[in-house]
Parts: sequence; structure tokens; C-alpha cells
Amino acid sequence: MITVAATQMACAADHAANLDGAEQLVRKAAAAGANVVLLQELFEAPYFCRYQDQRFFDWARPTEGNPVIARFQALATELHVVLPISFFERAGQTHFNSVAMIDADGSVLGVYRKSHIPDGPGYQEKYYFSPGDTGLKAWQTRFGRIGLGICWDQWFPEVARVLALQGAELLLYPTAIGSEPPYPDLDTSRHWQRTMQGHAAANLIPVVASNRVGTETGGTNDVTFYGSSFITDNTGAIVSEADRESAVVLTATFDLDSLATQRLSHGVFRDRRPDLYRSIISLDGVT
Repeated sequence: MITVAATQMACAADHAANLDGAEQLVRKAAAAGANVVLLQELFEAPYFCRYQDQRFFDWARPTEGNPVIARFQALATELHVVLPISFFERAGQTHFNSVAMIDADGSVLGVYRKSHIPDGPGYQEKYYFSPGDTGLKAWQTRFGRIGLGICWDQWFPEVARVLALQGAELLLYPTAIGSEPPYPDLDTSRHWQRTMQGHAAANLIPVVASNRVGTETGGTNDVTFYGSSFITDNTGAIVSEADRESAVVLTATFDLDSLATQRLSHGVFRDRRPDLYRSIISLDGVT
């Protein structure tokens, strides 16, 4: 059995306060029995990608010696929980939107760099991040094999399928998504959820998604993040869901052995036809 937690919170200009808030959510989740706790994307700071400003590059740090990663390594060790930690990574002259996968003993199993980088009003990530070069990864943790994508990655079914083929038993998506500045009446929250529900249903794997809340202003492109963090079961049904405004901890418990049996009996992986899917590896669909 495994208990997973999704969290969400607002992020302010005070980085120390954000880190303290994230730690409080992790402690609350662990007290509720969680073995794996998911924090949202880039939770240390406001979502700086709303507009382009060179000063924000000063917020990036290398993986090695990163004090935020070290802090949550200690917390994972203390609470015996798995903690994927999102951070703004500096690597030489390059920058990435990354997650360090921290196991329940505090060890860093590896780093995943976000593969799909969005670019649009309010979400100008291409200015800050290079496309990830780590490839997609599923990690064997103390409590199960975990696959992870970061925000925009969650819109691509290929990511979920590759992670499933790597043996992922859970799919995690730390996120920062909300309003669309050019279209103030557009609400993508249900579309966002349904996309990941489809990943769960197609791969028969539970999904955990953690988003931020709050309105972030200043500069250009104000964004109101719509929360709605959630956990699905292996059929894509939402079993726990947050509201759009509150700091929240959600939990759900799964029997991974039972879910593995269900995947085998369903036949969706047995009946795959990779020989028919070659066009998917090209951009224009031409084999």
C-alpha cells in the first residue's frame, strides 16, 4: 500500500516564507500518512516566467550544493517520505526547469529537466529554460516506481506512455497554471484535469497533480493560478480534489500490487502495436 499527497499553496515574494510554507505542507501530509508528497512547480518563488526579466536568472542554482534541495533532503530523511523537489537549475551557461527526486532516506535519485517548454503571454518559459536533456525518467523509490513530468509535459500523452513503459506505478505532475492574460474569460482548469485523467485511464496508473493558487501581479501578464490540484485512481476518476484558492493537502491510498494485476489483465500493454506508431516520432507525421 502507498499513500500519496498532492499539495497546493500561494507563493509570495518572500522566498524563505515560501519554503517554510512548503515544509509545513509536507509535514501535514506526512502526519496524514503520506509516503510520497508532491509540491508544485517552482514553489520557492513567485512564477517569474510571466514576463521576461534578466534579473530572475539570479534565482537559479546548480544541483550540487543547492540549499533548497539539501533542506528537503533532511526533511525527507526525518519524515521517511519521497519528495520530488522542483527548482530553477543553473548548469554551466544553461538553465533548466528541473526536479530533484529525493527518496525517503534523503538520497537524490537523480534530476529530471522539463522536456516541453511553453511560450506565450503569462508563460514565457523559453526565455529562461532550455529544453531538458535528461530524457524521461521513472525512478525506483522506497515506496514504488514513480514517473514524473513538469507542467507543460502533462499535456503530452507520449510522456505518460513512455513513463508507463518504463514501469511507472504513479505519475506525478508539479504544475503552475492559471488564467490566460490575453483571454480573461478562458478557464482551462477542467481541460487541464481531463488531459491527465486520460493519461491515468489509458495507462491504468494513478496521477497526482499539484498546482499553485493566488494572483501574481507586477511586471506584465498578471496570472491567477486556479489550484484544483487532484489525485486520480488508475481509471482516471478523481478521488480527491482541492479548491481554487486554499493551501491544501490531499491524500489517497493505493494498493500497487492490485493495480499491477489490473494492468496485466486489461491487456492495453499486451496489445500495443509499436510498428504502427512510427509517425509519432516525427514532427510532421511522415514516417
